[in-house]
Amino acid sequence: MPFPHLTALPLALLAASLLILAPDGAHAATTAKAVKPAATKDAPALPGYQADLSQTTVSGLSSGGFMAAQFAVAYSATVAGAGIIAGGPYFCSGQPGRFPYIPYLTNALTTCMNPGSAQVAPPVASELLRAANDFARARLIDDTANLKRQRVYLFSGTQDRTVTRPVMEQVGKFYALAGTPAAQIRFVDTVGAGHAILTDSNQDKPCAVTESPFINDCDYVQARDILQHLYPDLQPSSTTLTGKLIAFNQRSFIQSAYSSMNNTAYAYIPKACDSESCRVHVVFHGCLQTTQAIGDRFYTSTGYNQVADANKIIVLYPQAEPSPVYPYNPKGCWDFWGYTSINPIDPDFYRKSGTQMEAVKGMLDRLAARRGSH
Repeated sequence: MPFPHLTALPLALLAASLLILAPDGAHAATTAKAVKPAATKDAPALPGYQADLSQTTVSGLSSGGFMAAQFAVAYSATVAGAGIIAGGPYFCSGQPGRFPYIPYLTNALTTCMNPGSAQVAPPVASELLRAANDFARARLIDDTANLKRQRVYLFSGTQDRTVTRPVMEQVGKFYALAGTPAAQIRFVDTVGAGHAILTDSNQDKPCAVTESPFINDCDYVQARDILQHLYPDLQPSSTTLTGKLIAFNQRSFIQSAYSSMNNTAYAYIPKACDSESCRVHVVFHGCLQTTQAIGDRFYTSTGYNQVADANKIIVLYPQAEPSPVYPYNPKGCWDFWGYTSINPIDPDFYRKSGTQMEAVKGMLDRLAARRGSH
């Protein structure tokens, strides 16, 4: 493969990961009051709903945007579309590689965020696609030919200084080089938004700011726009929810003690899905948007549930969590640079077998299982 593997990074560099996708020096302890999660490790098992996984889509903000891009490429045989808000292309932290190792964390903090301020070049889509093709040939991820069928929504706020437009542009180039038709790629880059997911609620932060909980009122229901692009046949959103929000045991899907994932995750189940086969949309929160930091705000007030309720879409909300020691992930980010890898010389975060990736796929498989099974 064209990219040599990571060797152990110095402690000073690991300490620098305190900054990863934490906009303008924000910290969970100071920018958001800690809220005890609504559920515990004793949450019930996720039941089967006979979901139709052929129409599975994903989306996410910030580290969740990177995770959405990563999952969509690695599991491209399952994923039909991706919505990426202030994220970056697949395997972004793996390029550029420098012999004898790839400084994944350094790349994540510079190349994949605000390369201009770091005085480095943005990621290079052609190199990342070459790596993806190599991984696919090695059967570490699904065939990249599947990317041609995906629908892709991209968003970069004009006031976002955390993950900047040059990084987002490379996501579009990655898909274009992979053969995805231009008509299937929507890039929204004219909204004066900070680093956040956007709503039409005056209870949220002003549009241009970048601060916790990173949910901003821009008179724009971004969840609706994402899902409208990924599913062009959408009906109007529900004004009153008729389904149910469930907490379930996420721990049962995790194979490693180093996952930095919460014991509990959440899903919104429209009423129709109790008796009919529904599609599934997976939403990855951003750094500092865990239940420890902002309670239930992300999975109850970002607009996805209202759209899903009227359109027979189950919304799955996997949950990362802060991890202050090992794996070192103090802000509850999703892994797109390798912190969950037990062997730092051979990280697997970008593979189907990656700890977080495999866990989320397991949740999808459970949703597709026989109705009521556990």
